[in-house]
Amino acid sequence: MNVTEVFGHVASVLSSVAFVPQVYYTWKTKSVKDLNLSMIFIVFISTIIWLIYGISNSLLPVIICNAVICALSFTLIVFKIKYKNMDSVK
Repeated sequence: MNVTEVFGHVASVLSSVAFVPQVYYTWKTKSVKDLNLSMIFIVFISTIIWLIYGISNSLLPVIICNAVICALSFTLIVFKIKYKNMDSVK
């Protein structure tokens, strides 16, 4: 593995981990009032497109990163729909 590949894998991990605190916080508090569904949906669609690109070009860091972000952004979409009425109860 060369230096460029190492940078790709490190960037992949950091990009993927960036979503974890938001997913955890939303799950823990059940509060979605500050989540913008349009932004999350755009991230979700873009990661699907990046996944297609990564798979087509056999780019493992791109595949890993975008698979994780796709799953996490999908989770936030589900939370936004599932918990939308919870904010008005509090």
